[in-house]
Amino acid sequence: MDNASARNLWGDFLDKHTEFAFAKAPESGYFGDNEKDANTLAELVVKDIKRATSHSLLGLQLREETMPKIGDFFVVTDWEGNAKCIIRTTSVKMMPYFSIHAEHARLEGEGDKSLEYWQKTHWDYYSRELESLGRVPRESMIIVFERFEKVFSR
Repeated sequence: MDNASARNLWGDFLDKHTEFAFAKAPESGYFGDNEKDANTLAELVVKDIKRATSHSLLGLQLREETMPKIGDFFVVTDWEGNAKCIIRTTSVKMMPYFSIHAEHARLEGEGDKSLEYWQKTHWDYYSRELESLGRVPRESMIIVFERFEKVFSR
């Protein structure tokens, strides 16, 4: 972990949760692809409003990122890299974009928490993400829906 703020928060977590002393140090980062969204989404996680996120499988594959798995820890930061909290993955499901439903949108906790809001903002995000990788989103693209719980914050 190359982020000092995230490393410090992880250390504070381990001080209180010695049962994870041998756990692999988690990755750290922010949600979204711009400063405004990253900071807003971090605050939603801190407030226990955002309890899920949705990755495009294609984006993960093309960037050669690992798939999330149950039990993974992640240090959520703001855009500047300031650690805000630690989350732990509780569920991972893969499904086509067209099958995302209202409960998924509610768990993501963004905007008005509606499916319509989720569809608009995520389609826009996937369009930007995949365009930079030379691809375009499709209704049939696979979404990796990850649920998590906040396990630590200061």
